[in-house]
Parts: sequence; structure tokens; C-alpha cells
Amino acid sequence: MKGYKKIIIISIFLLVISTFLAACNNKSSSSDDTIKLGVLEDRSGDFALVGIQKSHAVELAVEEINKEGGLLGKQIEIVAPDTQSDDKRYQEMARKLILEDKVDVIMGAFSSASREAIRPIMEQHKMLYFYNNQYEGGVASKYTFPTGAVPEHQVMTVMEYMINTYGPNVYTIAADYNFGQITADWVSVATEELGGKIVGEEFIPLGESQFSSSINKIQKAKPDFLVVLLTGAKQSSFYEQWNTSGIKDLPMATTINMAQQYEHIRTAPPALANMHVAAPFMEELDTPKAKAFVEKFREKFPDDAYVGMEAEAQYTGVYLWAKAVEKAGTTDVDAVIEALESGLSYEAPSGKVTIDPKSHHAIKDIYLFHADENHKVSVLDKWDQVEPYWLAEEKGIDLTVESPNEQYTPID
Repeated sequence: MKGYKKIIIISIFLLVISTFLAACNNKSSSSDDTIKLGVLEDRSGDFALVGIQKSHAVELAVEEINKEGGLLGKQIEIVAPDTQSDDKRYQEMARKLILEDKVDVIMGAFSSASREAIRPIMEQHKMLYFYNNQYEGGVASKYTFPTGAVPEHQVMTVMEYMINTYGPNVYTIAADYNFGQITADWVSVATEELGGKIVGEEFIPLGESQFSSSINKIQKAKPDFLVVLLTGAKQSSFYEQWNTSGIKDLPMATTINMAQQYEHIRTAPPALANMHVAAPFMEELDTPKAKAFVEKFREKFPDDAYVGMEAEAQYTGVYLWAKAVEKAGTTDVDAVIEALESGLSYEAPSGKVTIDPKSHHAIKDIYLFHADENHKVSVLDKWDQVEPYWLAEEKGIDLTVESPNEQYTPID
């Protein structure tokens, strides 16, 4: 009798387990109706000015794609925790997106420090990762596609213009982390190649908001122009202080300001007078595709203060990924990477954008934007289809053959 009862208990236990597993399988089956896009962006904290733009750009692109039938007959589902401008949270949320949410791709990060905090996690788990953001360049990874502007697009172009137009003596003030440090190295390399001279260089800790000492140093150095590579909401206070105490009418150049955090809108004129930025996109870009994109963006998000280059890069990144998935016929990471490496292109709001197979970076048009004393923005010049040549030419990188999963700098 005892043996019979034992058999009944075991049978009931197995029935419960099988019912639970069936329920789990049914849940899994329903999730197969969507393709999951993981997004890691700063909707709060020091980088929220850009993080919100980038989050909204994903929403706009996904809404458009879903209205057109989605991808492979499925709707795209966005999974987007707020990373709060905190690199530890970036790492926690990246693992959660991969291991718990089972996303098919991850896009995100504003700062280079945030990108480098999560990139090893992407490589460890073989997760396809789009970094749709301007940055200092040099990342060579099989799983990473940095689609934003890099020094070949920005530093080399703007420095040639500035030295030829204003003179050879350059002072650089930059954020003190890998973006600012490495971009400053690029500025030095470009200055030397163009026959200029670095007369001063200073790195400011992230979160610093007092610049009187820096302004004194710039005044004593007497540069022909100033290269500003400051980032974050607090560091943008430099411009108000410069407007009060700096050298009047000193030309300035940048790869980020105005185009990212719209300092020309947030700061009263003439604080950014005579600022030059080489960038693929600003809200003021007067082309049919750019204007149509801004109009759509503002219609969906009327309270957003600005539509900057990272919003456009993020929107374009979503479409590049979607085109690669359609070409591959699957969300399988290796197949999508192969599709991206085929030289995939998208007619973006900024112009044609093509993935360079060897570097995984983007070929794109670059504009030289300029702010006058009233902060009115105009385009002074344009470079067509600038290639991200440096990794292949200088480091021999070909990610279609081998991936070192490293970041290189111009002084390596």
C-alpha cells in the first residue's frame, strides 16, 4: 500500500511539473511574436539631454517600421530601462537585457565610458551591439557597430578648415575621460600634420562646472582658436563663463557641442559666437530629408527641446539593423552581421549612410556648421561620403576576417 501511495505522489508531482513547463513553453511561444530591441540610454542624470533624444529616436523608428508590417512579419518590441548616466547600472541592465529579456540586439550608450563598460559584456555573450553615437574612434569588435561620426569625419575636417582660416596656434580644453583624452590626441595629430602648434591642453573632470582657472590659462596662451571637447550638462556651463570673462570673438571648434547638447539653444548669445562643428546632422540642416525627419520627430515629441546628431544617428542605426535583419531573413547574430558587412546602405536624414565592412563604422556626409553672434546656425562647407579609413589603413583591421575586440588610439 505504501508503495502504491508513493507512486501516486510521484505521478502528481510529475503532472505539476509538466503543467508548469507547458505554461512556460506557451509563454515563450507568445514572445516569439515579437523581435526584441534592447535600448540602454540615459533618460536621467548628467547625460539625459542626449539620452532622451536617442530614446525618442528609437521609438519613432520602431513605430514607423511596425506600422509597415514590422520585421519578418513580427512587431518590434522595445525593452528600455533607464541607465541613469551610471556605468554600473549600464552593466547590470546589459546583463539583464541579454540573460533575462532575451533581446535580439542592443543599442545605446552616450558616453564612451558607458560604451566601454558594456562592450566586453556584448562580446562575452556574442550580442549584436549598435553604438549610434559620435565618439573618439578606434573600436574594432566583431559584435560592435559604431555608426556615429568618428575623428576621420570630424577632427580631420574641422581642423584643416580652422588652421587654414584662423591660424596655426591651437588650445584644447576637453573632458577628462577616454572620449576627451583620445579626441584631444586626434586634435594633436591633425594639428601636427597641418603644420600647426598646440599652445595649451587641459582636461576637465566630468561634472566640473567652474572654469575661471581654465579661462585664465587660455587667455595667457593666446591661441588662434579654441578646441572645446567638453560634455555633459555641468560642463556646458563653460560657455556662460567664457562669455563673461573669455577672449571676445575667439573662434572655437568642436566635434560635439551644439550638435549634441544644443548649447547654442540653451545658452544666451553670444556665448557660442563663431563656434564651428563638423557633424553629420543638426536640426538646422536644410535638406528635404533632414527637414522631414525633424518634422516627424517634433510631431511625435513636441516637448523635446532639440533634435541633434545623436537622435539622427540612433534613428538611422535602427533602420540599418532592420534592413540587415530583412536581408538576412533572421535575427541570428552571425547572419545579421554578415548582412551588415555586405556594405549595407540606408538613405538617412543626414544623407546616405553605408556600413564599412572592415571597420563596422559608417561612411557618411559631413557638414561644417557655424553659429554666429546670435547663435543662428548655417552650413559653411560639406564633405561628401567621408570614409572611416583609419582602422583599416593604420592598424590593418579587417573585421570580416578577424576581430581583435580592442580600442586603438592614434598614439598607440
